Amino acid sequence: MSRIELIGISGKSLTSEQWPILRRCATIVTSRRYRPLVAELTTPLIDIAPVDAMLDKLHTALGQGDVAVLASGDPLFYGIGRTLIEQFGPERIRIHPALSAVQLACARFRTAWDDLSLISVHGRALGDIPGRLLNHRRVMLFTDSTNSPDRIASGLLAALQACDDQERIDSIRVRVAENLGLVEERLSQGSLSEIAGQRFSPLNMMLIEQTAAQPVQPGICLGLREDEIHHSRGLITKSEVRAATLHQLRLPPGGVLWDIGGGSGSVSLEAARLCPELSIYTIEKKTEEQTNIRANIRAFGAYTMHLICGEAPEALAELPTPDRIFIGGSGKRLPAILEAASARLASGGRIVVNAVLEQTQTIALAHLQQLGLRVACTTLAVTRRTFPDGEPCMFNPITLITGDK
Repeated sequence: MSRIELIGISGKSLTSEQWPILRRCATIVTSRRYRPLVAELTTPLIDIAPVDAMLDKLHTALGQGDVAVLASGDPLFYGIGRTLIEQFGPERIRIHPALSAVQLACARFRTAWDDLSLISVHGRALGDIPGRLLNHRRVMLFTDSTNSPDRIASGLLAALQACDDQERIDSIRVRVAENLGLVEERLSQGSLSEIAGQRFSPLNMMLIEQTAAQPVQPGICLGLREDEIHHSRGLITKSEVRAATLHQLRLPPGGVLWDIGGGSGSVSLEAARLCPELSIYTIEKKTEEQTNIRANIRAFGAYTMHLICGEAPEALAELPTPDRIFIGGSGKRLPAILEAASARLASGGRIVVNAVLEQTQTIALAHLQQLGLRVACTTLAVTRRTFPDGEPCMFNPITLITGDK
């Protein structure tokens, strides 16, 4: 049975071990970048892209004999290797890896890479790029012509500026390695603004490092105390209610959460720490609370939180489709907010409304039902006491109302 010889390429030429393999193959799959390396051979060539068309041709070519597939670096590391194994099975493939782009880039930068976070945005939609990247002290990116280093740097800069986080902006250093192993190889480094002002080859690796102070309580993903969260005059969702609210939201690991009437952003903040790949849009109209939200984002490095300065429902129009919606404040506009929120909520999504006033509870229950959602509610009565001598402190009951689409 014929097989696939999957050959990793590193540098400007083929090795003495690779040539004999290529010469005995009936067909070679390669990118245009590597065609000059095999120009002296008369072997039929198949373009590696588009991948679906290549796979069809590869199936046919295997009927004529062994096929060599040329790939960059280590083809099992964000490469074509996974696809070929899934399509043809591991027993039909022999793999000859070369140095990966990560190894080459770190060698050029003279830096260790055993503690790097590795993320690929090459040919894929990463979604909330600033939120994903700023959670890592050191991260290496596989980029492409769309998610290029300058665009990524611009996005990070905009996200940090939106929260007035000059300390973190100053702490970030970016290095870019272009065209590794080729004649056109180039190394660059600079601040976010310096990298944002440059242009780069599509073939590059981007290293982002930051030395800003660690977020408060980095080891805790749920259970922040009220005194750890910036807020004004005690206006904050109490810890017990916050925990119950997050439970009722049944947060997905990824997707989008709207926090309408975010206040200090305490629910958003806990959600961001609990689900690092969840994109959170915190809508708040009050300037004082907007300042608190920015401070909390900075303090906890919670850059998957996005402050939307405005009032619902108008402020919701341009936001991405939500998988979950929390309504903690409505400013007497609850019916309009519920209508707009329900219309945008993804199929299978959930709305949670926290109601202190009986009028808010009545409106929420009636409107959610009228909008066709499955409705339920739970009422919490919280009493706190420190032992042995503390007096009981009772808080107003609060009703958590859920609506499932």
